[in-house]
Amino acid sequence: MTVEADPREPGRDFIRDIIQADLDAGRVQSVVTRFPPEPNGYLHIGHAKSICLNFGVAQEFGGRCHLRFDDTNPAKEEQEYIDAIKRDVRWLGFDWGEHLYHASDYFEQLYEWAEFLIRQGKAYVDDQTQDEMRSLRGTLTEPGKNSPWRDRSVDENLDLFRRMRAGEFPNGARVLRAKIDMSSGNINLRDPVIYRIIHATHPRTGDTWKIYPSYDFAHGQSDAIEHITHSICTLEFEDHRPLYDWCLETLPVPSRPHQYEFARLNITGTVLSKRTLTTLVREGHVNGWDDPRMPTLAGLRRRGVPPEGIRDFVRRVGVAKANSTVDPAMFDFSVREHLNKNAERRMAVLKPLKVVIENYPEGQIEEMDAINHPENPAAGTRRVPFGRELYVEQEDFMENPPKKFFRLSPGREVRLRYAYLITCREVVKNAAGEVVELRCTYDPATRGGNAPDGRKVQATLHWVAAARAVPADIQILNTLFTRPDPGADGDFSKDINPNSLEILGNAQLEPALADAREGEAIQFERQGYFCRDKSSTETRLVFNRTIGLRDSK
Repeated sequence: MTVEADPREPGRDFIRDIIQADLDAGRVQSVVTRFPPEPNGYLHIGHAKSICLNFGVAQEFGGRCHLRFDDTNPAKEEQEYIDAIKRDVRWLGFDWGEHLYHASDYFEQLYEWAEFLIRQGKAYVDDQTQDEMRSLRGTLTEPGKNSPWRDRSVDENLDLFRRMRAGEFPNGARVLRAKIDMSSGNINLRDPVIYRIIHATHPRTGDTWKIYPSYDFAHGQSDAIEHITHSICTLEFEDHRPLYDWCLETLPVPSRPHQYEFARLNITGTVLSKRTLTTLVREGHVNGWDDPRMPTLAGLRRRGVPPEGIRDFVRRVGVAKANSTVDPAMFDFSVREHLNKNAERRMAVLKPLKVVIENYPEGQIEEMDAINHPENPAAGTRRVPFGRELYVEQEDFMENPPKKFFRLSPGREVRLRYAYLITCREVVKNAAGEVVELRCTYDPATRGGNAPDGRKVQATLHWVAAARAVPADIQILNTLFTRPDPGADGDFSKDINPNSLEILGNAQLEPALADAREGEAIQFERQGYFCRDKSSTETRLVFNRTIGLRDSK
């Protein structure tokens, strides 16, 4: 289903109610949460919900939130991802202070606890292949069957496990499994794998370790070591909670955190699978993790989306227990609302049509006063050059207009914003019959755009003086997929929008835009919100369109 904004007051949801009840009852003295990303890719908009929730409730209740990297699979982890995650969390507006941790900080302790399970007769080394284990695992309606290695002696298990640590065996040769219940109705309790052999260099520990704990074995114990009070996860981990609790009940951990699940963020037409996003990058469907078409936080930042807009969006979506899908219009609303309040205005012509004002003095340049933000007088004004030759938008002219078209056409007078009233007198075409130039006249008495005789015009156009125009490429970023459920047929690549990126290569900008900072939000009047892209050079500017001025729907 599609959801609307949460009608409750900000800060009112079941997670916050649980925390408040725990504090009131004295079950916890101080709130400690954590955001535990795997460093195997970049964060996306779905992660923003978890970041805002975990860091947000910690702030609201006077506690703290840890940033902890779940770095338990070196085959997929890279330092690039670790650095990107830190950068994204900070950009979103949160700080972990001194509380930066890694699951790898606890590898020795986790190993000792694995040996503890073996000595207690609650873990064993299994020589089966993945396919063999899968065949004995059972189904949702049928119990699993015991591994033929399940009853190995404690001494044999300890010997094999220590030899696994020493690197004696190849990948996949053996695993360590918890001995729980192969007939459990919860498949996660059917002797889950808690250690596997991985011969790969770890970003932090190098080649020290040859075996690595599973997420299920590392996560709860890491929470306990850090004295996390509220371990907040998305709903897919709900079925893992009995295993989370079993580990904490069985091991001599220093604290007993509790896991709570909430619905993850789903947005219509948006892929938030890290596996799919990785494929998009590796197969070259996009230009890296920070491609502004990507739903990654790095991509959204490069696109010009403000972090305040993301935080507001997450607040509006709210925190619920049931999965749902959000209309992207809700995201656009939050982004557009923030940009409208904060982005300064500039003029840019994206598809230029040349205008020559025949009765304006050749070589003369005037400076017009232009408002930086109509709702914020403190933003002040700027000077915009005006001359005999200008650019206006192609779509602002029609040679044979319909009745309700009020912009430029032969014989019609319009206002140039901040400048003069002009009238189209002649249309110049090329050999193919295309309009390439307009010959106009201006009324010198209308400087500033107002006629002293009080006559009215029905259209005001933006423009750029040709003599001082700054050329630029404009990247129009459309939806990355053509359907609301990408990949529903099994192949998401078939749903990639071939027109997700349109480049307008002859845009003309007012001079002030030459000094725009990378990522700075700017409204191009009558066009939308844009920001300078990092690919800009000294000789050629590139701007990304963040979002249009209004919802096209």
